[in-house]
Amino acid sequence: MPKNILPTRREMSLRARELRKKTTPAEAALWKLLRHRSLSGLKFRRQVPIGTFVADFCCYELRLVVELDGGVHGEPAQIAHDQNRDWYLRSRGYVVLRFLNDQVFDEPERVLDEVFQAAWRAGWVPPPERSVG
Repeated sequence: MPKNILPTRREMSLRARELRKKTTPAEAALWKLLRHRSLSGLKFRRQVPIGTFVADFCCYELRLVVELDGGVHGEPAQIAHDQNRDWYLRSRGYVVLRFLNDQVFDEPERVLDEVFQAAWRAGWVPPPERSVG
């Protein structure tokens, strides 16, 4: 009987866990901005297995994925891999946003605004402000 060539769910979970331990500086910086529902109450998770891929950040509620791209993402083989991943995620109803690592450091407000705008287009409505009284 042929061996399964696709990774199992368990293998993908272990891979995601390893990636969380080896976070890049850009991922750490963006996670600081997204964690604890810091972006207007949106719940993000980091290094999330989705099928045979691991998304850098995912808001399951809105099926919104945020990917960060370093220098290796400019190489032809990686470009093809990224296009395949994006197609796969979009075919399953996810919206995929991609940012260069440098954008997280140089333009964090712009990155957050684009994430916010994508959430808004996905039908998300920010929770009402709580009044203190």
